[in-house]
Amino acid sequence: MQFKDRAAIVTGGTRGIGRGIVLDLAKSGCNVAFNYNKSSQAAEELCKEVESCGVSAVSYQVDAGNFEDVKGMVKEVKDKFGRIDFLVNNAGITKDKLLAMMSESDWDSVIDTNLKSAYNFCKNVITTMMKQKNGSILNITSISGVSGTAGQVNYSASKAGLIGLTKALAKEVGKVNINVNAIACGFIETDMTAVLPEEYKKKMTDLVPARRFGTVEDIARSASFLLSDSAKYITGHVLHVDGGLAM
Repeated sequence: MQFKDRAAIVTGGTRGIGRGIVLDLAKSGCNVAFNYNKSSQAAEELCKEVESCGVSAVSYQVDAGNFEDVKGMVKEVKDKFGRIDFLVNNAGITKDKLLAMMSESDWDSVIDTNLKSAYNFCKNVITTMMKQKNGSILNITSISGVSGTAGQVNYSASKAGLIGLTKALAKEVGKVNINVNAIACGFIETDMTAVLPEEYKKKMTDLVPARRFGTVEDIARSASFLLSDSAKYITGHVLHVDGGLAM
């Protein structure tokens, strides 16, 4: 129970990678708060699953891209748990189009959800972590932010921005025992990749040295390690969990 009596916030927690991280933390003894966008039923079911691990869970229907909403959520989490030890910025969407076809709203919504949300949460938890002189922040980025992907200029820009945020913030807060890292995900089996055509998925799989898409558990286990005390001397690092795709 390496995270016993500690508290985490995970953004975009009800599906895919976020859900996997929430559950992995809960199984290790961590109390978890998460936000969601649409499905209150999924949030309720996840809370019950977390609580079955013997820890507390609380969910918030909050737009991660809205600063004031995030500020209110973070305050309530701090009041409930008395501390905030971990922040996982996982919230993300895609609106893939070639730049010539991409609308301003396609750009803005992806940047707000994927990148501005990380600013919103980091800004609102950092004072608490600094007072505690302890904390760990993990940003879920993508190899699209490392090497770029055609048809994803908005998504690639948002994920590259998360890498820059990770490195800059790590330099700012390392002296107060707060580490900031990122995971650059490759192709992971989630709802987001399930809609890809089978022919395209096979083509992409052939490019992955591991010859498979990753699982949510692959990411969740890596996330728990980077948040743990075992990784306390790692900061500003971008861990590629991609089966070797971005080599």
